[in-house]
Amino acid sequence: MWCVKKSCFSLISAAVMLAFSAYLSPAEASSRIKDIADFEGVRDNQLVGYGLIVGLNGTGDNIKSIDFTRESLVSMLDQIGINARGGQIKSKNVAAVMVTANLPAFARQGSRIDVMVSAVGDAKNLQGGTLLVTPLTGADGEVYALAQGQVAVSGVAAQGGGASVVRGVPTSGRIANGAIIEKEIPFELDSLRTIKIALRNPDFTTSRRIADAINANLGTNLAQSLDPGTVEMQVPREYRNRVVDLMTKVEQLQVQPDQNAKVVIDESSGIIVIGKDVKINKLAIAQGNLTIRITDVPFVSQPLPFSNGETVMGVNTAIDINESVDSKLSVLDTGVNLQELVNGLNALGVTPRDLISILQAIKASGALQADIEVI
Repeated sequence: MWCVKKSCFSLISAAVMLAFSAYLSPAEASSRIKDIADFEGVRDNQLVGYGLIVGLNGTGDNIKSIDFTRESLVSMLDQIGINARGGQIKSKNVAAVMVTANLPAFARQGSRIDVMVSAVGDAKNLQGGTLLVTPLTGADGEVYALAQGQVAVSGVAAQGGGASVVRGVPTSGRIANGAIIEKEIPFELDSLRTIKIALRNPDFTTSRRIADAINANLGTNLAQSLDPGTVEMQVPREYRNRVVDLMTKVEQLQVQPDQNAKVVIDESSGIIVIGKDVKINKLAIAQGNLTIRITDVPFVSQPLPFSNGETVMGVNTAIDINESVDSKLSVLDTGVNLQELVNGLNALGVTPRDLISILQAIKASGALQADIEVI
């Protein structure tokens, strides 16, 4: 039984309560295979490139101190027939940026994708700039897309004579449909004879349930669980050269995913998420705080009129020690579930920071049957 004080307050934020309500809702809800796993080979590929943004309103790189921006600008001018190597370039309207993008699976030549640009020099703001033609390469060094276009920046920066305001990140932006795919990644899906399904959250039970669901639907034993993160499926004879039809059928199958008991703690924001399968053994918890408050109150001592004394500044120091004496030792029975754990910790009247310390102490004692992940 928990010892409940009359005046207790909720220490779980709205975000945590939302997560709790999701866990406490019907736990037997199933998910589609497409929502918990991916088909091997059907994946994005990352692209990267280096380019120049021009047209900035004096918020670009300082060419005098950023050598690579200057050399890039001179090289670009050389390519269009302008020799600027002997001149003095003082432009502040140019910024060197890294350009990144994700090449979707089965993207075809001529289609467009979004790109992200991020300053690599000392540019202050990329708002209003235009990215010049930038080749985007993959991990193999091949050029798969060309990027160019107007940069949209969500951050705002303003500066006056004695103050400046920065909201968001004005040194990074996005170009919608800013890259044209020039080269496709070859992948013959219909030629596959074996399909591997990769779980996003590896788990032995979930992997076995996926294999059982596929076998039950197809009426065969062609699917098997290889490990917690992989299910291998042989393509049936009737689906040869029709792999897309098979994958469409498989990804719509309903499976109840399993999960490990886990407590996730975000120390920076005080958010705590507790999984529905978290259990604790019998133990006692006592929580108390010792608060020491030191207050300095300045005062001024002035001499009497027409005297030769001096005005003296001083400080009065007050020390207040407050120790919670009404904290109670609470006993927790074995096998308490999530709701009882939350209600009991709320009844103790602890703060989110204290709750984090209590959970970590319970884990250290061996009474918490779950993993704690601190992010």
